[in-house]
Amino acid sequence: MRNKNILISGASIAGPTLALWLNRHGFATTVVEKAPELRDGGQAVDFRGNQLDVLRRSGLLDEVRRHQTNMGAQIILDERGRRAGVMPPEFTSGEVEILRGDLSRILFDATKDRTEYIFGDSITSLTEVADGVEVTFTHGGPRKFDLVVGADGMHSVVRALAFGPESRFRKEAHFHFAGFTAPNHLGLDRSGFVYNVPGRGVMLQSKRGNTQANVGFWFRADGLEYDRHDVEQQKRILHELYRDAGWELPALLAALRDADDVFFDSLCQIHLDHYTRGRIALVGDAGWGAGPGGSGTGLAMMAAYVLAGELAAAGGDHEAGFAAYEREVRAAAEAGLKQAKGAGGFLAPATSGAIRRRNFTYRLLFTRPLMGLFQKMAIKAANALTLKDYPIPGYSR
Repeated sequence: MRNKNILISGASIAGPTLALWLNRHGFATTVVEKAPELRDGGQAVDFRGNQLDVLRRSGLLDEVRRHQTNMGAQIILDERGRRAGVMPPEFTSGEVEILRGDLSRILFDATKDRTEYIFGDSITSLTEVADGVEVTFTHGGPRKFDLVVGADGMHSVVRALAFGPESRFRKEAHFHFAGFTAPNHLGLDRSGFVYNVPGRGVMLQSKRGNTQANVGFWFRADGLEYDRHDVEQQKRILHELYRDAGWELPALLAALRDADDVFFDSLCQIHLDHYTRGRIALVGDAGWGAGPGGSGTGLAMMAAYVLAGELAAAGGDHEAGFAAYEREVRAAAEAGLKQAKGAGGFLAPATSGAIRRRNFTYRLLFTRPLMGLFQKMAIKAANALTLKDYPIPGYSR
């Protein structure tokens, strides 16, 4: 086997998934993560159709089910906070739903004994040489690896170093998203609310043990300038945007002041002609970040499985393995990008009339005939990639 020593950037979902499969195929893996530790909590991610296949093949499906959210219906509110409809759980939660942080922990626990994890560090340079990639880090000393994979999200360091600046591949959607954990002051029990005023949306859902709640803010803000690393500035922006939004916003903004897990970013997409270059590859959002509704987590895990399998099938030959990987995942990645296009306008309609039309669309969609059609469409999207078998000597599923 050639090219057995592989560096992966990113310890959220795609990175540890890739490490798991590379380990099983006999590769040695190192994962570097800029955060000082695993990130807990986060928004929920769901799986359906073929996306569950990667969990089954990994042997982790039962563990994921033990941590699933078991979310029920989500209530849609009008601008006055009155009930305007209900989203059934099969629409919002797929066949299995789990908090991103819980899934990350499961994957970490499944790989930590065979993978070297380096937290609190980041790649600063990549220099490809004839027999590998020379890598420097913010804190650690320089090292050399056979291959490098960027699984480090929308703002991928590996992509910037190997493919070029993010601005070359980034398509703005002109919407932003913020998420954080708050006290469950409404006593939600595996349920939630969707509330909108023009240009702004709120999703509030119960969280682990129903003592906490997940809060999601979606809003349109063209030309918004902020420091991605300045959380206090981000909190001030959110307060200004939502202080007159009514409903439960005063309580949610009060909780925001004390939140220590704020995530704040623009909705955008990443479009690349290739997901590999030389000895460097990208997987998940680093290669084709689609945004909400783009099968992001499920597809990222499936693609990681394919990348490891194709490298193994090629005997570690990265040129053959990377080419096969691109052939397998390209169509599914592009389908996810297409599927997620325009999500911002649906999550945060611009006018009162647009909110009413969106809510009517929800009510229409959840009638029995159309709900069946939606489920077929959702399964079709999840099944855009069908996993092949990659034999692993001494390992049986």
